[in-house]
Amino acid sequence: MNEQVRRNADRFPHDFMFQVSSEEFETLKSHFATSRSGWDGRRKLPLAFTEHGAIMAASVLNTPLAVEMSIFVVRAFIRMRSFLASHKELALKVGTCQ
Repeated sequence: MNEQVRRNADRFPHDFMFQVSSEEFETLKSHFATSRSGWDGRRKLPLAFTEHGAIMAASVLNTPLAVEMSIFVVRAFIRMRSFLASHKELALKVGTCQ
């Protein structure tokens, strides 16, 4: 994944992805009950993708699973927007986080 992002850097402007901070990474690890020993083979902090970045990432990966995941991502964002449309207060809070 990281290699494909590097090879297609022009498809990933700064608003499509960002690098997770050390603190955010530790929080993610604790939420998913992963091992705390070392980086689990990681040399760099992971990347996080915005809605558009996730779709772009799926488009640069040319495998059946990537196609399936791009469809999943599109449907997930459609459901999220529908949910936010029916919950205006939450939508306002999410909008301020961007």
